Amino acid sequence: MSGNNQTRDVFDAIADPMRRELIRLLAEAEEVPLHELTSQFSMGRTAVSKHLTVQKEAGLALDRKVGRETRFRLNAYPLQEVQDWAAFYSKFWRVNMLRLQQLLEEEEE
Repeated sequence: MSGNNQTRDVFDAIADPMRRELIRLLAEAEEVPLHELTSQFSMGRTAVSKHLTVQKEAGLALDRKVGRETRFRLNAYPLQEVQDWAAFYSKFWRVNMLRLQQLLEEEEE
């Protein structure tokens, strides 16, 4: 986990398809009220709120009260940890596929 006062691992926050969809919705808008997010899913407000809490604990979602409404926005910074992790394995596979290709070419000769 990186800085940001995170209490939950960012990988946990993106592990669930519902939470990944929430990230997509938040990324598409500057700020989204909870009731608009809830309307995008076939589950109740409480379930959506629980998923948003996981994302808030990972630093991915930020919220603010406007009157009686809670609005959410994306903080994409913690996703850099995921990008860095995936980049390492992308390089790993690129190198190993190149080695495999070289071995196959050597066997053909």
